[in-house]
Amino acid sequence: MTGTRPAAHGGTAAGARARGVAATVRGGWFGFAGSAVNALFGFLLVAVVTRGLGAPGAGAVFAGVAAFTIVSNACKLGADTALVRFVSRDLELTGGVGVPALLRTAVPPALAASTACAALLFLSPAPATWLLPGLPAGQALVVMRLFALLLPVATVSLVLLGATRGYGSVAPFVGVEQIGKPVLRVVLALPLVLFAPSVLTLSAAWLAPALLGAAAAWVSLRRSRAAHRGGAGGSGGAGEERPIGGERPASPGEFWSFAGPRALSSVFDIAAVWIGVVLLSALGTGAEAGIYTAVGRLVTAGTLLQLAVRLAVAAQISRLLTAGLEREAEHLHRLSTRWIVLFSWPLFMLLAAFPATVLSLFGPGFDQGAAALVVLSAACVVNVGVGNAQTVVLMAGRSTWNLATAGAGFAAQLGAGIWLVPRYGVTGAALAWGLAIVVDNTASALLVRRLGFRTADRGYLHAAVVAVAAVAPSAFAARLLWGDTLWGAVLGGAFAVCGFCAALWRYRVPLGVGEFLRALRKGSEGKSRRASRAS
Repeated sequence: MTGTRPAAHGGTAAGARARGVAATVRGGWFGFAGSAVNALFGFLLVAVVTRGLGAPGAGAVFAGVAAFTIVSNACKLGADTALVRFVSRDLELTGGVGVPALLRTAVPPALAASTACAALLFLSPAPATWLLPGLPAGQALVVMRLFALLLPVATVSLVLLGATRGYGSVAPFVGVEQIGKPVLRVVLALPLVLFAPSVLTLSAAWLAPALLGAAAAWVSLRRSRAAHRGGAGGSGGAGEERPIGGERPASPGEFWSFAGPRALSSVFDIAAVWIGVVLLSALGTGAEAGIYTAVGRLVTAGTLLQLAVRLAVAAQISRLLTAGLEREAEHLHRLSTRWIVLFSWPLFMLLAAFPATVLSLFGPGFDQGAAALVVLSAACVVNVGVGNAQTVVLMAGRSTWNLATAGAGFAAQLGAGIWLVPRYGVTGAALAWGLAIVVDNTASALLVRRLGFRTADRGYLHAAVVAVAAVAPSAFAARLLWGDTLWGAVLGGAFAVCGFCAALWRYRVPLGVGEFLRALRKGSEGKSRRASRAS
C-alpha cells in the first residue's frame, strides 16, 4: 500500500470517506443505469442478429466481434487502467498538472500497437479462415478487413475514456460504451436485417459507432481537463503549472511498469469472456457459438451492478490510498461489496432456477444452453461475492499480482476448454469459464486480504443472508411446482421480489441502505448547487 500522508487539500479522513462513498454511489447509480441499457440493447442486438441470420450466421458475426474485442483490449497495453490510477493520483498530488504528460506517454504506444495489429489482420488471410470457418474464404477475409480498419479508432477511444475515469467521472465512459454504442448498433442493425441481412452488413453495423465513440471520448476528455484547469494545479499553461508540495507526476518508466502487467491481465480478462465463442466456432459449430454468446449476455447482465460500481470506485480508492487513507479505502470496498452481493445474488438464483425459459427469449434452440447458464450463474455468485477485489489490487499498484491471478484463471479456462468443448459443446465452454472465474476471484480475494482489506463484515453477512433467504425459497419452490416455464418464472420472480423488498426494509440499518440514500441525496443537492452557481 501507499505510505501514510495527510488527507489531501486539508480534508479530514471522515470527509474523504464521505466523499468517496458519495462519488461511488452517484457513479455506481449512473453506471448501473448505463449497464442496464447496455445489457438491454445487447440482448436486442443478439436477438436481431440471430433471428436475421440464424445461429450459424450469428456465430460468425460474434466470432468476429470476439476477436476484435480481444485484440483491441490487448492493444490498449494496459494504458486505460494506468490512466485511471495515475490521473486520479496526479489530481491528488499535483492538482492535475501532469495529465498532459501522462496522455503523451499512454496514447502513442497504444495507437502504434493497434495499427500494427490492424495491418496484420488486413493483409493476412489466416486469421479470417481460422476464426470464420463457416464462411467462404473470400467473404471471411472481407469481414476481417472491415474489423481491422476500425481497430486503431476503437483502441485509442478506450484509452482516452480511461483518462476521463481518472478525473472521477464515469459519465463519458458510460455514455459512449454502455449507452451510445449499444443503442446505435441496434438502430443500424434493424433495417439491415430487414433489407440486407448478411454477416458483412451486420458486422458493419456493430463497428460503425466506434467512429462517433472516438470523437465523443476526445471531446469528453477535453471537457474534463478544462473543468479541472485553474484549480490547485494551476491554470493549465505550460509555464504556469506548478506541482503541489514538490510532488511530480508519474514518469514514463513508472507508468509502463504498472501498465505492462495490466496489459497482459486485461487480455486475459477479456479473452475469458470471448474465448468460449472462439473455441466453439473453431472446435464446435457456429450454432453453438451463437447459443454461448446468448448465455454470456445473460451472466454479464447479472454482474451489471458490480461493473457499474467498479467504474465509480476505482478512482476513489486510488485517491484515498494516495492520500494515505487506507481504512477509508477499506470501508469503501466493504460497503460497495455489500451492495453488490445484496442486489446481484438474487438475479443469479433466478437465472439458475429458470434457465431454459430465460434463454428461450432469444429464439428456438437457445434453451440448449440451460445447463451452461446454471454453471455460470453458480460461478458468478463467487465473482460478485468478492466485490471488486481486482480493482483494489490494481489501485494499490499491484498490477503484477493482478496479472498472476488473471493468468492463472485464463490458463485453467483455456486448458479445460480445449478438452471440454469438443466433448460437451456449450456446457463444456461454460464449465471452463466458470473454473476461470472461481480461480481468479478466489486468488484476488486472498490478495486483498494480504493488503489489509477485510471484505466480509457483519453487514456483508446480513446482505448474503437476505439475498439468499428472501429469494431462493420462492424461486425454487415455483420451479418445483410449475417447472422451468414462463408461468413458473413469472410467479417465482414475483414472490421473490416481494420477499426481497420486505427483507430489505426490515434489515435496512445493517445493510447500509441509509448511507446509500444519504450519499445519493447529497450528490443530488451538490449537483443542484453547482447548476445554480453556473446559471
